[in-house]
Amino acid sequence: MKQITQMGATVEEAISIALKELDLTREQVDIEILQEGKKGFLGFGSRKANVRVTEKQLEKSDQEQQSVQQAMVEVSEIESSEAVALISKSEVENIQESTTENLQELSPLEVEENELIDEKRNDNTVAIEHAVTYLTDIAKQLDINDLTIGVEEKGKIINISLESKKAALLIGKRGQTLNSLQELTQLVVHQYAKRFVLVKLDVENYRKRRQESLEQLANRMADKAVHTGKKIELEPMPSNERKIIHHILANRIDIETYSVGSDTKRYLVIEPIR
Repeated sequence: MKQITQMGATVEEAISIALKELDLTREQVDIEILQEGKKGFLGFGSRKANVRVTEKQLEKSDQEQQSVQQAMVEVSEIESSEAVALISKSEVENIQESTTENLQELSPLEVEENELIDEKRNDNTVAIEHAVTYLTDIAKQLDINDLTIGVEEKGKIINISLESKKAALLIGKRGQTLNSLQELTQLVVHQYAKRFVLVKLDVENYRKRRQESLEQLANRMADKAVHTGKKIELEPMPSNERKIIHHILANRIDIETYSVGSDTKRYLVIEPIR
């Protein structure tokens, strides 16, 4: 269950910001108005509106479906890094168009034979092969010659793990290169998969280590905010990392969290509740 306390000039503005931060709709949340906003007069006596937005409990099947959809949204929000922007979305579309044209040139018998061959293979086999080839080519262009790729399928999720002595090149600053690689690999897999699958890409267990680091940061900064009685502003970070911190601190009653700024400069604020 996700929960966020959000401030805004008006109640509607605070709700809108909170929904955007949680990536949820009004139908998916419960809204509690903690304080109405007030404009004041000539700048005096004004106060911000404050709301608490909580995700509604879902049935297990609905929750699993939403989890997959939410992950896809997070993938689409990731900014492409120059280091791995070796194949753009338009280029993937061109590949898809080219593939379609080639299929049209095949005789009906050839198409039927190819379909029979594919049916004997796992639904995701071809898509995984193309993903591995793509990642291998990217690594070579980054002068990485010792790349090891592991693949594990779990339902509709394909977990791909990468290992190399030059892992830092694949991860990038705060995981930006890794996130971009994941987005682009998702595009390649989507082109060849026979059904919807979600790609989760990791490099030498970076995501787990980053999660643990964010948990420590969140709790340490929250304690500091309570101890000093002053709000703490964290450095700008991607949307998915801000959501992790929101989630970690959601059950604390002595602080509230909200995001400020826009685009790549958007950051999270931890403020003590007096």
